Amino acid sequence: MAKQNYAYEKRQKELAKKKKKEEKRLLKAKAKEEPQDEISQDDTTPGGNVESE
Repeated sequence: MAKQNYAYEKRQKELAKKKKKEEKRLLKAKAKEEPQDEISQDDTTPGGNVESE
């Protein structure tokens, strides 16, 4: 029977954690930028959804 390669498994886990952490950081950065854009768009359209009424 083959011997387990624990170092490889550990490295794969570390890479997965690092990737997940980076994706989360990018999502937070994107969410932080979006509200500023939404506020500027909402200010230009008075009354919100008046057209649907």
